[in-house]
Amino acid sequence: MTDPTRGPVPMSTLHRGARATVHGVLEHTPVIGDALHSTVGQRLVELGFVHGAEVEVVESMWPSGDPLAVRVRGSTFALRRLEAAAVMVVPVNGAS
Repeated sequence: MTDPTRGPVPMSTLHRGARATVHGVLEHTPVIGDALHSTVGQRLVELGFVHGAEVEVVESMWPSGDPLAVRVRGSTFALRRLEAAAVMVVPVNGAS
């Protein structure tokens, strides 16, 4: 259950094993350089990081914690911390 007393935080701040619910994805994110001029935010939404989706940080690589392995809707993705910072989440009770 999400904690209604905590506001959204960047997914990049979560630690290994943390669970959260997606609040939203930042709109102003870098362009990724494809033919459609997609942004990081658009690509994250396409991957399933949408409002209400449950996420779990499966792994955080050592020593810098980059990339993060994040599970959403049954799929696991490796995201750079910069990309994960674009996903705003509400941690589940006790998670961070």
